[in-house]
Amino acid sequence: MIVKMKHLDLVALKSSRDAVVERLRALGAVHLDLASASGAEVSAAKSEAADAEKAVRCILKARRDLGVRKGTAELSPAEVLSLEAEVAALEEKADSLRRDIAKAAPYGDFDPALAKKIIEAGVDISSVAELPPELPAVRLSEMEKSLVECIGERREVLLRIAGADDGRITARFPSLSAKIAFESARELMADRGEVAVISGWIPVTAESRFVSAAKQMEAGYLLRDPEEGETPPTLVEPPRIFRPMKALFAGLGIAPAYTESDVSVPFMCYFSLFFAMLVGDGAYGAIFLLGTLALRKKLPSSWFKLLVVFSTATVAWGVLSNTWFGASIPALAALPTVKWLADPSYKNMMFLCFTIGASHLMLARLWNGICRFPDSTALAEFGWAGILLFMYFVTNSIVGIFSSIPNAVFWVFGVSLALVFLFTVKPSQLKTRGAELGMLPLNIMSTLGDIISYVRLFAVGLASVKVAENFNSMAVSLVSDASSPFVTALMSVATVAILLVGHALNLAMAALSVLVHAVRLNTLEFSNHKGVSWSGYAFAPFSKPQTNERKN
Repeated sequence: MIVKMKHLDLVALKSSRDAVVERLRALGAVHLDLASASGAEVSAAKSEAADAEKAVRCILKARRDLGVRKGTAELSPAEVLSLEAEVAALEEKADSLRRDIAKAAPYGDFDPALAKKIIEAGVDISSVAELPPELPAVRLSEMEKSLVECIGERREVLLRIAGADDGRITARFPSLSAKIAFESARELMADRGEVAVISGWIPVTAESRFVSAAKQMEAGYLLRDPEEGETPPTLVEPPRIFRPMKALFAGLGIAPAYTESDVSVPFMCYFSLFFAMLVGDGAYGAIFLLGTLALRKKLPSSWFKLLVVFSTATVAWGVLSNTWFGASIPALAALPTVKWLADPSYKNMMFLCFTIGASHLMLARLWNGICRFPDSTALAEFGWAGILLFMYFVTNSIVGIFSSIPNAVFWVFGVSLALVFLFTVKPSQLKTRGAELGMLPLNIMSTLGDIISYVRLFAVGLASVKVAENFNSMAVSLVSDASSPFVTALMSVATVAILLVGHALNLAMAALSVLVHAVRLNTLEFSNHKGVSWSGYAFAPFSKPQTNERKN
């Protein structure tokens, strides 16, 4: 569900502003618009954090350039950046020397001071030696010596940077972020004479805790429901088993609007299925699962649970389809699902994809109808579900899966059309929303494309399997073509390399396809029918930085 929000106005004595801000941070239940703060103290805190990040980047870059792995020197970000400035100055000096050397090199290593005296004495030496139009300040050998020294100095400074302990600087990131947040909140608590006022949002589930904290702060407050035109933050609280989806939403940077629905449950169920079908290989799922288990202590709890579910679903799909590294296991060949999915015409797979698509989209419409009941627009949503059912039969008929459409389905379509045209717009809204009725024919036809788009689950999964099969064929052909023991050994090494590189590349492409197609089917096709625009912004309470997310 999406937790209801209360708008908060908090008033406290100006003299106790810092204490109130600290208590609000300790409470960790009030959403403040921290991004709008831009005062001097906030800018200084952000600058300090930016310097720390830049210092770490400088350290890591110096290590890459020099091949150094680790550093232990205690250098502050300011010291690292000062050394980086020295490096930049030395690089500029070296570039200048290189340009001067390039100009002087064609004329050899002569003494510019002596040449100047000869020229001033009126001696013509053009027949003996050629001099540059502008004499250099020092001779060529001295410039080359200076360049070597400059490069050496630069390396010494880089070694000092690379030797810095970046872990000490990185460890300060949470405190720097907390400082930025505190100064931002302090700025937002604006002065109004002898009092200070701050506004924000608080979930109703934390209202009692806030009231107790407000009494201890000796602060006045006003809590009210959101008014028209206000956009509260969205706090999604799915059932406990589906709560890891909050991590996926945060990772994708999406949130439903406050007035929309929490779709975490169907999102997770269908996303797991999409993940399995798009990867399409049980062995790849096993690799995902083993990697997830190996990183259990490093992964946040929510991401660990999600990846276990997704990779387990992929292994299960591998069993059902008998696909393992693009090959099959003979012992699983007799399973009914394997035989059914192995249909050479691919009609069974397309039928499965269309069925998944229709169920996904019809779920959205039926859900809308139930939520809107007893309002008359609920009938229009049930009508859309009927239209999707009709288009499902049409889609299967187009590709030859169904030989004909049952007469009863045409009756369902007729009744559904009537419900959609009669109840999408109420009579009182005809002047303002009447144009929507003119778009209904196009919207109805687009449902056919929405269902067909789910065939990507079959197409992308099949492509992944075929790529794996081709790499397997390439690897096997190398060994079979070997003509001698030496060549056999050499080809065996090449075979292993092809298998490793090929399947690693295919695995990466499968993961990318999940990000593209599985996300799209949930956030576009399903969400369009459900009416979720993903235009909200996530509830982010002003709180102390968390160092261990595994508590979730």
